[in-house]
Amino acid sequence: MRRVLAAVLAVVAVLVLADFGFAAAAESAIARQMRDRLALPEDPATSVGGPSFLLQAATGRYSSVEVSMERVPIGPLRTPEVQVQLHGVRASMADLIGGSAARFRAAAAEGLVRIGPADVRRLAAATGGPAAGIERLAMLQVDANEIDRTVLAGADPTLRGLDPRNAVRFVATLPVDGATTDVAVLSALVVDPAGAMRIVPRDVREAETDDGVPAAVRDSLLRAFALRLDPGALPLGVTPTSVTVPEYNILQISGARRDLSVGEGEQRGSAARTAGR
Repeated sequence: MRRVLAAVLAVVAVLVLADFGFAAAAESAIARQMRDRLALPEDPATSVGGPSFLLQAATGRYSSVEVSMERVPIGPLRTPEVQVQLHGVRASMADLIGGSAARFRAAAAEGLVRIGPADVRRLAAATGGPAAGIERLAMLQVDANEIDRTVLAGADPTLRGLDPRNAVRFVATLPVDGATTDVAVLSALVVDPAGAMRIVPRDVREAETDDGVPAAVRDSLLRAFALRLDPGALPLGVTPTSVTVPEYNILQISGARRDLSVGEGEQRGSAARTAGR
């Protein structure tokens, strides 16, 4: 009985190691393909989702693949994170690990650029005036109750028409009348026709008390946070469609597309379409 149990455990261990090994090989090939396709300076981090790589490989279908890379300079942004999330990936084992780069199709792809407070603070402070004194910056989600409270504190009543899902509350720490103060800048988030993120400041007041701030500080922050952040084309031809604050200190611009081919199959498909014209 012990020998049988030991044999079973040995087989399980071999299968687990094989699963990790083949998954690592596939992730490395996908990373090389994404590096070349997205013109990245190095291989991005890649992860194949799902409970078991080998079980998915047996069917040629993978639930998801995530590709990410941090601190990729894009235009005025120095430290954004670029992510690609592929869903419904279809590929044979040979297509994934048989060559130097992976070949696969995906039912859908989502491209994301995630921007942290360091870039926003740097760009806002560069406008000069009191905003140049911003020492720290936090980016918070907004809810309807907070918008209502801001209006009750004296803000423009039209703020009640602001969609909380497309809004952000910046809390900037800076000197106000000689004292370090947290100032809240309630802003709308918009994707403009060119696919860039626009921040539209709507209200400025002290974060803790909801009191007003000196006009010079208010006007400076309204100018400072009226930013246009252009991440350029999102990965894999994804068109930006939304800007959100999915979590604390993250601005995210994203979009999605369907039916994506990557690798040799894409090239064959492009050639066939060209020949058919």
